[in-house]
Amino acid sequence: MAKHAEEVDRTVALARTIALVNDKGGVGKTTLAVNLAGQLAGAGFACLLVDLNRQANVARDLGYRDTASDDHGRNLFDAITGRGQLEPVPGVRPGLDVAPGGIELDDLVSHMVGRMSREGLDANLALGNALSPLAPNYDFVVIDSPPEATFLVDLCLYAARWILIPTRSDGAGLDGMANVAKRFAVAKQYNPGLSLLGAVLFGTGVRSTSIHDEVRDEIAQAFGGQSPLFSAFIRFSEKTAQDGRRMGRLAHELEEDLAAQPAWWKALREGKRQGPRISATAASVAGDYRDLALEVLSVLREAEEHQSASLEGAQQ
Repeated sequence: MAKHAEEVDRTVALARTIALVNDKGGVGKTTLAVNLAGQLAGAGFACLLVDLNRQANVARDLGYRDTASDDHGRNLFDAITGRGQLEPVPGVRPGLDVAPGGIELDDLVSHMVGRMSREGLDANLALGNALSPLAPNYDFVVIDSPPEATFLVDLCLYAARWILIPTRSDGAGLDGMANVAKRFAVAKQYNPGLSLLGAVLFGTGVRSTSIHDEVRDEIAQAFGGQSPLFSAFIRFSEKTAQDGRRMGRLAHELEEDLAAQPAWWKALREGKRQGPRISATAASVAGDYRDLALEVLSVLREAEEHQSASLEGAQQ
């Protein structure tokens, strides 16, 4: 009975935990994770961003790589393996705390292999167990999963209430999504609240509507008839992506920088040295992320209201 109470408490604590997953790399997981968390924090929500990737691009995107705040994943490793409690870095942005990733996560796969040999699939609950004491302090927990690391992606699936799947419209991105769908069904046996929030197209053309329809069909096939492709998508803009990572700035921050950037001709006329200029597409990309955050909030609100109504009906 006590175990059941623990499971209920864990489910409640992690009720707004969103994991971004896709077995394929290069589909925008990290960029989406940091910008979604940044948008939510900017809207006044308290957010925790968890970087489960040894490459630690979250640190580069948020501008704290190799600073005193960057432990390269040591605390996250200790929390998942039960050697300590999770202690996120506070205030990386207003309202946004981060559990950094990095090379200290290198041994996590081998640890999980050994643990699974002793505990079976219950071992995959380790990330959720590490997060659940802290999660009630936040409105949202966003997890950035690594690519092509099955054991670590499973940690995300067993911890999250919702999964959001970034994908490109190419075959590799869709294949990675299909691989997640197969393990999704297994994870639900241990994490019954796990649900698909939706899929979002990343780096796509604004007018590629026929391609978007094809992707929707692929999602429906992978997830047994469900086709929750978000209306919002993130357009292709290589320069904005490069600017963001180079400067450690989120899309909406680049948009603010762009607005303050003097016109090139004015700087030239005044004899000022021209440094790297922010692409004008930053404003459009920032708008895409705002649209996505709003749609995520809308879908979540509808799902939570439906769940609440179902529970009330069951109790009557």
